[in-house]
Amino acid sequence: MKMKLFSLAIMLATPVLAAPPVEVMVLGSYHFGNPGLDLNNVKVDSVLTPRRQAELAKVAKAIGAFKPTHVMVEMQSDTPDLAIAEYARFDDAMLAKQANEIVQIGYRIARNAGLKTVNGIDEQPKDGEPDYFPFDKVQEAAAKFGQSKALEASNTAVAAAGKVFEADLPTHSVGQMLTRVNTPGTPMTGMDSYYSILTIGNHDNQAGADLNAAWYLRNAKIFGKLMSLAKPGDRVLVVYGAGHGYWLRHFASETPGFRFVDPRPYLAKAQ
Repeated sequence: MKMKLFSLAIMLATPVLAAPPVEVMVLGSYHFGNPGLDLNNVKVDSVLTPRRQAELAKVAKAIGAFKPTHVMVEMQSDTPDLAIAEYARFDDAMLAKQANEIVQIGYRIARNAGLKTVNGIDEQPKDGEPDYFPFDKVQEAAAKFGQSKALEASNTAVAAAGKVFEADLPTHSVGQMLTRVNTPGTPMTGMDSYYSILTIGNHDNQAGADLNAAWYLRNAKIFGKLMSLAKPGDRVLVVYGAGHGYWLRHFASETPGFRFVDPRPYLAKAQ
């Protein structure tokens, strides 16, 4: 009996080792092949030139030091493991033709890391589901309640930052520009423009608040998909439009069992 009690005491005194966290590096990107779908669309030069390809190779090498076990990107997939079929066809010819950051950063780093799969974790509304960015409703409410000037003012700082970004592109490397869009608290990476429209509408039609809630919901679902694939100890690289960075960083930082990894120290080696 004494031996059993002693063994029990040892067991109770021994700390339970916690599972290692899932490390999540959120690498926000400006759109290399800009589809013109954002509220603010930055005009960028081609990343298919020899100069930009050399810079992207440096970025891939620098971020590759994170040693990702998963690369997840801004694409949709209906497969159980959210695999992107296109990645199986990725080769140097695709790299030379497709400017999209998913190919240029996501696929490139995944191949360098020897990964067989790239996961698409994007979330878009299906037929009959609500819009995740109902800006048209915000515009309608602003016009109805005499708030159009306030709505326009909410975008001033972001638009101005976008012009500075465009002007700086020719003299800065891809690594430097990626560092800029991954620096929290700037007009292009913060939430000021979102929160400043919370008052758009009235007490019954809170269009600005609805947009904020819908944008949060989309990003929460994106991170939920990431969580469904990740296991303790995994290192997940997320390559996404920089506009998602605020919430994706939030979830990676605040979700139990997950740890956010800042990409900027890695990008510093790709300047």
